[in-house]
Amino acid sequence: MRSFLLSFFAFINILTFFSGCKQKPYSAASFNDPLTYINTVRKLNDVVVENIFTPVVASRNYAYANIAAYEIASLGNDSLTTLHGKIKGLPSLPKPTDITKINQHFAALWAFCKVGNAVTFPEGSMSEFMAGLEKQAGDEGMPDDVIEASKEYANIIGDSIMQWAKGDNYAKTRSASKYTVNDEESRWAPTPPAYSQAIEPHWNEIRSLLMDSASQFLCPRPPVYDVTNKKSPFYKDVIQVKMLVDSLTDEQMHIAKFWDDNPFELHISGHVMYATKKFSPPGHWLNIIGVAAKQKQLSFNETIQIYTYASIAIFESFIVCWDEKYRSNYVRPETVINKYIDPEWRPFIQTPPFPEYTSGHAAMSGAIAEVLTRYFGDNYKFTDTTQEVFGIKQRSFTSFRQAAEEAGMSRCYGGIHYVNTFHVSAEQGKQIGQYVIKRLEIRPSN
Repeated sequence: MRSFLLSFFAFINILTFFSGCKQKPYSAASFNDPLTYINTVRKLNDVVVENIFTPVVASRNYAYANIAAYEIASLGNDSLTTLHGKIKGLPSLPKPTDITKINQHFAALWAFCKVGNAVTFPEGSMSEFMAGLEKQAGDEGMPDDVIEASKEYANIIGDSIMQWAKGDNYAKTRSASKYTVNDEESRWAPTPPAYSQAIEPHWNEIRSLLMDSASQFLCPRPPVYDVTNKKSPFYKDVIQVKMLVDSLTDEQMHIAKFWDDNPFELHISGHVMYATKKFSPPGHWLNIIGVAAKQKQLSFNETIQIYTYASIAIFESFIVCWDEKYRSNYVRPETVINKYIDPEWRPFIQTPPFPEYTSGHAAMSGAIAEVLTRYFGDNYKFTDTTQEVFGIKQRSFTSFRQAAEEAGMSRCYGGIHYVNTFHVSAEQGKQIGQYVIKRLEIRPSN
């Protein structure tokens, strides 16, 4: 009898062991943690930083990747409607033959990465991350056939998005004429320390996503260049910048550094030259979205939604801003101050290589702040920890509009923009943001 009982309990233990080794049950709700999407966006952000994409090109990378994910998430979803018919030229994308055989969350992530791989370099920059996603899906119990069907459909959508993207004139502008430097004093000229060529002088030729044209939000003309008349608006603007930089408080220096977002800052010390990399302005704001999404505990689909809305606003704002930059070709404060006031003067942050008017940071921040305010609400408090990875302490804000205003003014503290430019650009960005809200019919989140 004792022998029988021992055998019986041994048999029970074996059953318990094998049942514990079984793969946990899989459900269609698997893989829906919004943090996974936030981390996926952050991965693309890291690729952009590592490979030094300019802010304008980065805006293209983010927009197309998020749109691919959004379109998959919108399938059979009453709260997310397709962007076909809203975004210029976006075709009606293929539908899966049986939506129940794919995991939309996993497919959306895969499509984001598929497009992210296609719009960045070197080729395959996100391949290792994608392999990790696939392993995670398997570890969570997603059947192999669901994984393969989801990947297959995501690849179809990714290919469709990239085929559509080919019509945006990006490839054509790679071989377009370069900016011409001449002796006209009011015209932008390369600045130290790198004296780089002007970035993306033909970005206004990129196909917009929503706008009728790049010049849809024209702003007032900048003050007439007049450095000989100390009473002229232009001269007063120049002196204002110099005085700001020469008397910066610790708080203003922190603000300037916090929003610097220079993707490639060149350092020269004697014969030693090296560069440091940071998030570009679009990447910084996408990190802010991650902070806000986690704080509000958005769902997976809501997280995709706000990233997509915001990336579209970023994309449009750079087209508008760059259209004006190469219309006015306005000279930077550093150039004027060095020539006429103080040859040794330097701005607090490095002057970027493109014309001054309007301010890309102020316009983009103004546009995205309107979209985020509409979605999350006014007076939405948050703490931005984006720059801690670069040794710059966090900053807290009472609203997205406050953050946008600080971001725009930071360029004046940094000595690279006139204060008048900040005000004009912030208003331009606000108009773009309101336009995006109206065209995409953005409603407040619940």
